[in-house]
Amino acid sequence: MHTNQPLHVLVAPLDWGLGHATRCIPIIRYLLEKNCVVTLAAEGPVAVLLRSNFPDLKIIRLRGYKISYSKNSLTFAAKILAQVPKILRSIKKERHWLSQMADEYKFDLIISDNRYGLKTAGHYSVIMTHQLQIRSGQGALADRVLKSLHYPLLEKFDACWVVDEASQQGLAGSLSHPDQIPANARYIGLLSQLNPAVERIATDEKHILVLLSGPEPMRGILEQKILAQASERKEYRFTIVAGNPSALVPLSLPDHISYHTHLNAPQLTELLNKSVLVICRSGYSTLMDLAVMHKKALLIPTPGQSEQEYLGHRLLDRGLCFCQKQSLLNLEKDIPNALKYPGFDQSTNGNIHQQMHAAIDEVLNHIRSEKTR
Repeated sequence: MHTNQPLHVLVAPLDWGLGHATRCIPIIRYLLEKNCVVTLAAEGPVAVLLRSNFPDLKIIRLRGYKISYSKNSLTFAAKILAQVPKILRSIKKERHWLSQMADEYKFDLIISDNRYGLKTAGHYSVIMTHQLQIRSGQGALADRVLKSLHYPLLEKFDACWVVDEASQQGLAGSLSHPDQIPANARYIGLLSQLNPAVERIATDEKHILVLLSGPEPMRGILEQKILAQASERKEYRFTIVAGNPSALVPLSLPDHISYHTHLNAPQLTELLNKSVLVICRSGYSTLMDLAVMHKKALLIPTPGQSEQEYLGHRLLDRGLCFCQKQSLLNLEKDIPNALKYPGFDQSTNGNIHQQMHAAIDEVLNHIRSEKTR
């Protein structure tokens, strides 16, 4: 076995919104820097996003979980729980899919973001997550039951990479820092698709960036609400990034509103640099992007999604960002309120990606060592 042969790595993000894919971008970049051959697994909007960032990489089709979501916040959690059997069937199918693909492509390493079926014998497999403690929205007892079911799934993998800082409760708080972590867990710091080291440009005090994300129908509902209210706020200039690569640009937008279905990382970095405020969901991947770019934000959690509600209100309680319910959203009042908060300062993210680099280096060295035995 020649130790200088490049290792072949499969990277497969979950399809619940685009956040799992965007936080895989720095992972993929570093693997390429380490001269690995990288193959991606995705379909639909996730595949479009990955293709826009890595046009030269092979993407093989891996079906998503196809979860449907409620329009009603009161039934959001219940509808997700009702689909657990469907999720388990999807996990079984992706396990079968991997057994076929692993033989065909000869993967040395498999990195999955919250895809629990991507573990097969004879291939080093890593699962990424930030939510060790899943919040059910149904109380502490239900959360403990979920944790008891969750940890055995995580511990089947060779390693569990926790996407957060290890100290000071990190960005995700109790989600990533329960009393006890899985035996194979390792914190790898925050992951952002963005590059905070690019030369900063002057902030435009009238420019507001709207980052939409997450599953339908809630993503579309918020888009329509923001479009209607932003049309009346001509004292600002809005750029809306829909987070929906398959969408069409709305017709007849006012001159002070520009619209993109999606953007790649360099384009998004430029917009974030110049924006005085970001209006967005409190999804974890979005929050990591805000943290590394040191932005102010108006956070609007997806109604009924307990994780986003927890994260949004945690940042409000810490005095960093303003958080508003979707049903109460009023841009005329909420934008000035959000601008009063300091946002994420330069101490938030520490040395970005250093911990992730160390984790990858350790795994690659381990695999190479095993190959030479």
